Amino acid sequence: MWENIIGRLPDKLILICSIFILTFLVPFVIYKINKKLHENSDPIWKKED
Repeated sequence: MWENIIGRLPDKLILICSIFILTFLVPFVIYKINKKLHENSDPIWKKED
């Protein structure tokens, strides 16, 4: 059973690169979404020029 599971896992390099990409990509996407939400929904007096 373990051989079947281990055989389906990607190579270590692919796994490490995927983790590094996701550690950058997920917070960046959240930041961009948050920025858009604030641009569209903040009241006028709270917006910066």
